[in-house]
Amino acid sequence: MEGFKGAMARIGYARVSTADQHLDLQRDALRAAGCIRILEDHGVPGTDRRRSGLDKALKSLGKGDTLVVWRIDRLGRSLSHLLAVIERLRLRGIEFRSLTENIDTSSAGGKLVFHILGALAEFEKSLIRERTIAGLEAARARGKQPGRRRVLTDAQCEEIRDALGAGTAVRDIASRYNVHPRTVARGVERLGR
Repeated sequence: MEGFKGAMARIGYARVSTADQHLDLQRDALRAAGCIRILEDHGVPGTDRRRSGLDKALKSLGKGDTLVVWRIDRLGRSLSHLLAVIERLRLRGIEFRSLTENIDTSSAGGKLVFHILGALAEFEKSLIRERTIAGLEAARARGKQPGRRRVLTDAQCEEIRDALGAGTAVRDIASRYNVHPRTVARGVERLGR
């Protein structure tokens, strides 16, 4: 469905996470906000990025239109995903409005809130990165090797190197150890370090 022709349309999007929840409150608020059409996802968690109702809403919007949600978490639970959707809207000349939080990207204040959310998302990513690095360093200090456990032991890698030297095919060796041929090659490379 193409974007609505004519003056700026308000398209509503409503979502509930579980099948036993109801959309009535959201529908009523979106109608009161002047939405000419409301697209819905019923029983779809915010973390699920495959949402047919949201996809239809995004496709139906055109330049100058506004996507309206009852509450910002109806659009997405992840701040980074939420910001990505709103940025895609902005690039297409589409505004965003959240009724509960009173965010409206067509106003200066709404744009400010959006930029603050972007800064918070960047801050959140930095905190996660710092915690990850600190956790890895702490694990190393306790003698733990971070990452996945190696599939082949050093002794097995030495056996593999000897078998390769004797002319055994990589595929046959991989089959014998029940690993992928690339794992065989990585094991031999590891011995060379």
